[in-house]
Amino acid sequence: MGALGWLSPRRRSATARSVLAGEASAEAARKSARAAEETAPPDSGEPDFPVHGDERAAAFFDLDNTVMQGAAIFHFGRGLYKRKFFETRDLARFAWQQAYFRLAGLEDPEHMQDARDSALSIVKGHRVSELKSIGEEIYDEYMAERIWPGTRALAQAHLDAGQKVWLVTAAPVEIAQVIARRLGLTGALGTVAESVGGVYTGKLVGEPLHGPAKAEAVRALATAEHLDLSRCAAYSDSHNDIPMLSLVGHPYAINPDSKLRKHARELEWRLRDYRTGRKAAKVGIPAAAGVGAVAGGTAAAIALHRRRR
Repeated sequence: MGALGWLSPRRRSATARSVLAGEASAEAARKSARAAEETAPPDSGEPDFPVHGDERAAAFFDLDNTVMQGAAIFHFGRGLYKRKFFETRDLARFAWQQAYFRLAGLEDPEHMQDARDSALSIVKGHRVSELKSIGEEIYDEYMAERIWPGTRALAQAHLDAGQKVWLVTAAPVEIAQVIARRLGLTGALGTVAESVGGVYTGKLVGEPLHGPAKAEAVRALATAEHLDLSRCAAYSDSHNDIPMLSLVGHPYAINPDSKLRKHARELEWRLRDYRTGRKAAKVGIPAAAGVGAVAGGTAAAIALHRRRR
């Protein structure tokens, strides 16, 4: 006699239906679970990042168009012009040099030397303390509202994980330090202008912190801070910073120019784009502040052309 044979026909029928219902319900549940697994986003297999409590990890952020829309030195120049540090013709030349560099994307040594000399001539003879104080004011006037919220959140994630966060920029170190402090970051690496007795001489100490020089600065800081670069992160918008990005184990392309975007995709680096204008993304110009810089540079070019005729 089967397991249900002792039951009456009616009860055997009811029990069999219950078993069938139970099996059907179980099968439906299994199918539902399988369907959920199939439609769920795939597991990236990557651990949480940044890693909390990893004291040998840190983050390095480029400044211009990565943390802030536009070039810090351009905004600083606007503030100095407002305070009559130089004349209109100097502003026109300065704006044109900045626009040319960002539009052409070329690192012509002669052109870059000319731009560098112009910037240094502006601060020559002024006290370092004076420029630092003015930098605080200029941050509030022109820079604070141009910080990318998305990049700021990335930096904060590293800070919340207990890691140090550094700005790495070709902008003057005094400006970079003001911005880093205002954002609550650890500190900044920037271009150092020579000063004697607290007064700028109009010369640089070494070269601008640009391209390969950034990578060397990050490497030196990592050694001094006992960091493991394979556990560190770096963020930039420019292909000029590929040497810095290539140093770390976690490189990010932020608002990338076309060359960096291509390079990042080939190497499967992470990309983040916080700009709203796709045209800006294609040509590598800041979507907001960059428009003003280009417009100012174009006007300056016309004015210079007319003056030379």
